[in-house]
Amino acid sequence: MSKRITQQELESYLWGAAVLLRGLIDAGDYKQFIFPLLFFKRASDVWDEEYEAAMAESDGDLSYAQFAENHRFQIPAGAHWNDVRQTPRNVGAAIQQAMRAIESANPDLLDGIFGDAPWTNRERLPDETLKNLIEHFSTQTLSVANVPEDELGNAYEYLIKKFADDSGHTAAEFYTNRTVVHLMTQLLAPQAGESIYDPTCGTGGMLISALDEVKRSGGEYRTLKLYGQERNLITSSIARMNLFLHGVEDFQIIRGDTLAEPRHIEGDRLRRFDVILANPPYSIKQWDREAWTQDKWGRNFLGTPPQGRADYAFQQHILASLSDRGRCAILWPHGVLFRNEEQAMRSKMIEQDWVEAVVGLGPNLFYNSPMESCILICNRRKPAERQGRVLFIDAVGEVTRERAQSFLKPEHQQRILGAFKAFADAPGFARVATLAELHKNAGNLSIPLYVKRQSAIAAGATGGDQPASLAEAWGAWQESGRAFWQQMDALVETLDGLGVAKEVRDA
Repeated sequence: MSKRITQQELESYLWGAAVLLRGLIDAGDYKQFIFPLLFFKRASDVWDEEYEAAMAESDGDLSYAQFAENHRFQIPAGAHWNDVRQTPRNVGAAIQQAMRAIESANPDLLDGIFGDAPWTNRERLPDETLKNLIEHFSTQTLSVANVPEDELGNAYEYLIKKFADDSGHTAAEFYTNRTVVHLMTQLLAPQAGESIYDPTCGTGGMLISALDEVKRSGGEYRTLKLYGQERNLITSSIARMNLFLHGVEDFQIIRGDTLAEPRHIEGDRLRRFDVILANPPYSIKQWDREAWTQDKWGRNFLGTPPQGRADYAFQQHILASLSDRGRCAILWPHGVLFRNEEQAMRSKMIEQDWVEAVVGLGPNLFYNSPMESCILICNRRKPAERQGRVLFIDAVGEVTRERAQSFLKPEHQQRILGAFKAFADAPGFARVATLAELHKNAGNLSIPLYVKRQSAIAAGATGGDQPASLAEAWGAWQESGRAFWQQMDALVETLDGLGVAKEVRDA
């Protein structure tokens, strides 16, 4: 008998499956087994739900209930969850066969979606463990009536974060702080009917956030077109499952290396998108810089980044992928704002007058890293009143840390969003600078150059060379020190990059 499952019950149920794997496989590998099983169970239970609805509609017509038109996904004979549940031995092989059969029966939707987990490795996953997993998943019926798509999607996101927490530093490209993602989508305000793209989509969190933002604003989210590319097979499969479980149908997630081989193409050029959200991998060192100098897609219009960091390769790919009305929000470490080796490319980007705002965030918002991050917002069609100007927001204090986790509270997000919408000076928090001012600073976008902390302002207002108080002196010292250490971090990164470049030349 089925029943409605609460969010707490659902989360406990999903995490309980992962607990069964502890001691057998590394925490970082949980995802490649748990997510496919969850999707397999959901697909089977929804097929059963659709079958029962068709039976009721047709007064018990068995043939009608099995028609493909009555089911979102096809489940071939022998490939249902219950078939695998009854398998007495070689359970891993049965799971693998069922998953491949479902993929083959749904080639346009599900090809390769279950990934390539080693289900038949009986040393890692003996029959007893797999049977325990199957029985655990079988304790709940994951029909739409029991678990609506939004709730299952939320639980799926919960599991993504739990896996990231459990697997530590290896999860950096697997999970982006969701409160930061939410802020980024609010800043871009995606609209119904727009195309949304993430060139390094990971598990699809930014695409889901864009979808949710349109829902929250009352827009018709079903008209959105979602696109992503992800080079990791397991992660790209998880992204596709994530979107399906959230009830999304119009999307295209393609596996591949975005820099080496962009896969979203229209004719002989890159596909263009209205909204781009991304948290690209930071400072990739092993990439084909030589090929970039003659990029056939024209993505090197600002120049060729150094071998030691491909950040501006991703930035140029994103800018080249914007439609005429396109806008983007990219999460970066602060180094992209001021590193000397990227100065020429950064200056050209500024001259295009596409840079709309730079938002500096607090520390520890990158996954398992104390580094401060920033959001670089670009817009191909800046409003007339914003043209020739760039807004800088110093939101380093807009962060909360609880239980070793840093995040943005709604009030933090609203303050940043309010400053972005106002596009005006706010002493100690936001400042609008002209392109001429940026040019005087040689294209340096470091936020402390433009936004002065209140302590520093107060110190300067007292006149003379001495601050008015010890507290103000301390504040002024902190302000100058922050800019200094940001520059020092960039210098260390540059030296590190030069060392890597030398290794590549010597190899």
